[in-house]
Amino acid sequence: MTTRGEFSSRIGFILAASGSAVGLGNIWGFPAQVASNGGAAFVLMYLILAFLLAYPVLMAEFLIGRATESNVVDALGKVSKGLSGRLVGMWGIVTVSLILAFYGIVGGWMLAYTLEAVASLAGLEETAQWLVSQSVSRNIIFCGLFMLLTVGIVSGGVVKGIERWSVRLMPTLFAIMILLFGYVMTQDGAVDGLKVYLLPDFSQVLNPDLLISAMGQAFFSMSLGVGTMLIYGSYVSHKENLPKLGAAVSLIDIGVAVLAGLLIIPAMYVALHNGVQIFAEDGRLLAEDTLIFAVLPSLFDTMGLVGLFVALAFFLLMSIASLTSSISMLEVPVSYVVENKNVSRHKAVWLIAAIIFAASVIIILNFSTLFGFVIALTTRYSQPLLGLMLCIFAGWVWKRNEILQELKKGDSNAEHSLFWRIWPWYVRFVCPVVILLMFYRSL
Repeated sequence: MTTRGEFSSRIGFILAASGSAVGLGNIWGFPAQVASNGGAAFVLMYLILAFLLAYPVLMAEFLIGRATESNVVDALGKVSKGLSGRLVGMWGIVTVSLILAFYGIVGGWMLAYTLEAVASLAGLEETAQWLVSQSVSRNIIFCGLFMLLTVGIVSGGVVKGIERWSVRLMPTLFAIMILLFGYVMTQDGAVDGLKVYLLPDFSQVLNPDLLISAMGQAFFSMSLGVGTMLIYGSYVSHKENLPKLGAAVSLIDIGVAVLAGLLIIPAMYVALHNGVQIFAEDGRLLAEDTLIFAVLPSLFDTMGLVGLFVALAFFLLMSIASLTSSISMLEVPVSYVVENKNVSRHKAVWLIAAIIFAASVIIILNFSTLFGFVIALTTRYSQPLLGLMLCIFAGWVWKRNEILQELKKGDSNAEHSLFWRIWPWYVRFVCPVVILLMFYRSL
C-alpha cells in the first residue's frame, strides 16, 4: 500500500483547491455567460447560486474525502457500504477523464496563443500565423504539450507536485488579472462595459434559462461532482476546520470569476470603441470561443505593440488557469489506480494521461461532431447528476453521527455551529430538489 500524501499547509490546500476550481470555467466561461445572459442579472444570480448550491455540495465532497482518506471510488464505497457508491465513483472518474480530454484541447489553444504573442514579438510572422490557425497538427501538438505540463506536476505527488505548483501559479494568476484589469480600465469604452456588468436588469433575474446557466456555471466553475474536491479533501489534515476552508475556497473561486468578468466585459466595450464587432446579428454579445479567439485578439491588434504584451499576459493567464484545473482532474483517476491497483504514481500518471490524450486526439479528428457533444454530455448532464448523487450520499446514506464526528476533529464545538444547524438538512432536502428542477429545465 502506497502512503497517501497530505497537504503540508492550510494555504497550500486553499490555493490548490481554489486552483482546481479556478479554471477556464471562471475566466472564459463566466464572462461569456455574463455576456450572453443579460449582464449583471446573471452575475447576481450566479453569486446567490454559488453559495446556495455549490458551497453545500463542495462541503459534501470535502467531508466525504477527509473522513474516508480514499480515492473517489473507495470513498463513496465506504460511505454507501456497497456497490452503488463504487459505481458512482467510477462514473465520476469517466466523466472527469472526458472533461480533461476536451479541456486539454482548449488548454493547448491557450498555450498556442501565448506563444503566438512571443512569435509576433520576435518577428516570426509565419510561425505566429500557424499558431493561431485551426489545424489538426497544431491542435494535437499543443494538446500533447499541455498534457505533458499536467503530467509533470501530478507525477510530483501531493506536496512536491500539486501543492508546490499551486502556491506558485495561483498568486501569478491573481497578479496578471489585476494588472490587466488596471490597464483595460484606462482605455476608452471600458466604463460602458463596467455599467453592463454591474447594473442588473431585474426583469431578467428569474428567467429560467438564466438560472440554469448560472447553476451550471457555479457547478462547473467549482469542479463539483466529479471527485476533484473529494480527492483534495482526502489530503487535508484532520486538525483543519473544513467549513472555514470550504468557505475560503468558494470565495476565491467566486472572486476570480467576478474579477474575470470585470476584466473581459469592459475589454469587449473597449474593442467596440476601437471598431471591433462585439455583437451578433440578434444583438447579443458574442461569447465563448468567439469572444476569446476573435473579439479579444482583434482588440489586441488595435493596440499596436503594447497589444502584443497584453495578449501575452492574457493568454498566459488563461494557460495558468487551465493548468491549475487540469492537475486536479488528472489526480482523480491517478489516485484510484495508485491506491486500488498498487501501481506506482509515476507509471499511473503516464498511463492515464496517455489514455486521456488518445481520447483528445479522437475528439480533434472528429471535431465538429464530438467537441460540443462531449462538453454538453459531461458539464450539462453528467456533472449536475453526479452532484445530486453526492447530496444523496451525504444527506441520506451517510450516518449523521459519523459526519458530526468528522467535523469535530477540526472544531470541537461543531455541533453548536451555524454550519451544523443548516448544512445536514439543506444538503438532504434543498440541494437535491433544486438540482433536479434545474436539470429537468435544462432538458
